[in-house]
Amino acid sequence: MSAEKPDAPRAVIVISSHVARGSVGNRAAVFALETLGFPVWAVPTVILPWHPGHSRATRIVPPLDQFKAMMADLERAPWLGEVRAVLSGYLGEAGQAEAVASLVAAVKEKTPNALYVCDPVMGDSGGLYVPEPTAAAMRDKLMPIADIATPNRYELAWMAGAPLPDIKAVTAAALHAGPSTMLVTSAPAMMAGGIGNFLLDGSQALLAEHRVIERPPNGLGDLTAAVYLARVLSGQAPVKALQSTTAAVYEILARTAKRGGDELQLETDAQSLSHPMAMVQLRHLLHPGRDKRA
Repeated sequence: MSAEKPDAPRAVIVISSHVARGSVGNRAAVFALETLGFPVWAVPTVILPWHPGHSRATRIVPPLDQFKAMMADLERAPWLGEVRAVLSGYLGEAGQAEAVASLVAAVKEKTPNALYVCDPVMGDSGGLYVPEPTAAAMRDKLMPIADIATPNRYELAWMAGAPLPDIKAVTAAALHAGPSTMLVTSAPAMMAGGIGNFLLDGSQALLAEHRVIERPPNGLGDLTAAVYLARVLSGQAPVKALQSTTAAVYEILARTAKRGGDELQLETDAQSLSHPMAMVQLRHLLHPGRDKRA
């Protein structure tokens, strides 16, 4: 943990989906960040009774003019100086990206060292599950201004316009994606029967691996982005942040799967967020900008 002044900004603005039942979108991110000690301003981009992967259900998207007006209110908030980071995830429509970008700019004007984490929630192995204009808005308006981005492998492939069959291809795509730090989830692993989280920044390429758990509940990407942000804000070095984030999320996933849960059971496994015990394999890979291992 890094020493901070008592009045240092600690709040995180989280902008993503809200479900009544489940642990996805804001429900996952807010729980994780608050459990790890960070106050949260939560902004819903869409309201759903449950994750649409369970079944079709009502979808409430705030009218764009009202969404933009609320975001403008946050830009003018007298407490904006409390904010240390912004995390955006699932968008209800393409037009919301402009308002997110404007709020990020306002936060950074108030607190220049504030972080913006873009989790471009748009698809998975089955392809896009948001309209293409929404995916394009995240790619074109939000990824270029992010300090950290946390796409899954398939989202990165869509943004790169090419399949990413191996870690070499993932590395090349991450290098050209825009943000200075890329955390790619669902990355190809080197261990048999495994899957990984791949981290690339200006000096190192790291891969944290664990075994695959079939038919996992939704929300792992949302949780990973929030936990990694919390680790970084707490002062952890990237290698430690990646390892501890991967261990925490994997531990919660494994325990949920053992119980047969159809949603991540964050309230039951909250201790795993702070003190994960799961073992993950961490590899230092060849950085594409270096001619030797980091």
